[in-house]
Amino acid sequence: MKIHEYQGKQLFAKAGIPVPAGIVAKTPEEAAAAFTKLGGKIAVVKSQIHAGGRGKGTFKEQPQQRGVVLVRSADEAKENAARILGNTLVTVQTGPEGKKVNTIYVEGGLNIARELYLGIVVDREAGGPVLIMSTEGGVEIEEVAEHHPEKILKEKFDGLNGLHAFQARNLAFKLGFEGPAIRAAEKFLPQICKFFIDNDCSMAEINPLVITKEGELFALDAKVTFDDNALFRHAALKEYRDLSEEEPMEVRASETGLSYVKLEGNIGCLVNGAGLAMSTMDLIKLHGGQPANFLDVGGGANVDQVTEAFKIILADSNVKAVLVNIFGGIMQCDTIVTALLAAYEKVGFTVPLVVRLEGTNVDLARKMLAESGRDIITATDLTDAAKKVVATLGA
Repeated sequence: MKIHEYQGKQLFAKAGIPVPAGIVAKTPEEAAAAFTKLGGKIAVVKSQIHAGGRGKGTFKEQPQQRGVVLVRSADEAKENAARILGNTLVTVQTGPEGKKVNTIYVEGGLNIARELYLGIVVDREAGGPVLIMSTEGGVEIEEVAEHHPEKILKEKFDGLNGLHAFQARNLAFKLGFEGPAIRAAEKFLPQICKFFIDNDCSMAEINPLVITKEGELFALDAKVTFDDNALFRHAALKEYRDLSEEEPMEVRASETGLSYVKLEGNIGCLVNGAGLAMSTMDLIKLHGGQPANFLDVGGGANVDQVTEAFKIILADSNVKAVLVNIFGGIMQCDTIVTALLAAYEKVGFTVPLVVRLEGTNVDLARKMLAESGRDIITATDLTDAAKKVVATLGA
């Protein structure tokens, strides 16, 4: 689950992680009032969407307008908020369709001396969480990794004991910290690592992490993603979810117990099992097609779930054919076909449907399909299925 920058900073502040003063605004008038309340001579008006690159992003309606703007008066804050709110921001992470800005964050200025990068992820090779830092703050870490990999520092830390003080000091020295900044790092870095563990994050990023001229560290950004599978342990975090930022069909699927991700192709996929779903998409691509989605109905799909899965797939106007790939292990193939045929009746198909079945009771299931009288194309194996579904599109 992703959250907005301002929400991340609220959580950071509760955890004792220093953040600049800021106020959420949803109207131009609120933005002006926020600037006045912050009491400084300078502030930043920030677009709030679930995507990075907002500072370099531009608006579809006003290409000259940036997603993050420096302002020096309440009037400037109001004017820029009026240009931002309700418009569509396009960044390197949103894709060309962009995201509509419904909320802005007005943040007070700081006396910045340096900008750095900080990120925490779970590293499979390291077997645990890893703190990543770089002197190249404000730059996408992928860009740094490609052009200046030597500027990226990694420090694995323990999931139970967190980041030790000596590890924080070592990183601070390597990054060129001096005096008060080293002492600040000894406190800040273990705190953000503790936050990551305590909240079951899958990613936490601060870009940039800034050092003020007084030697203090502040999180000037906050990009936080939580592990969906651990949210049952953090009921309070669910209120931070912004459904308007998520793909509507993905939200609908999650409410039915389905795992769905919309893609850009035209071949809908209904599969049981995440690994099998990935293999199915790979083979569609191998044989010249483009998958329209990832959809895993799981190992215990019932008629209602299969019906909803078909509805979600066919709601995508780009879908011109559907491939059903089922391995009947725990669930028997004939049960799957019963659900599939019932769903077929409820949904109605106007695009080609290719079905590949394997596993328990597969012969009975294939017989049921053959005798159903429905316009369903059957396949003997996954490669055969991929070739047949691509062929229906004349590819």
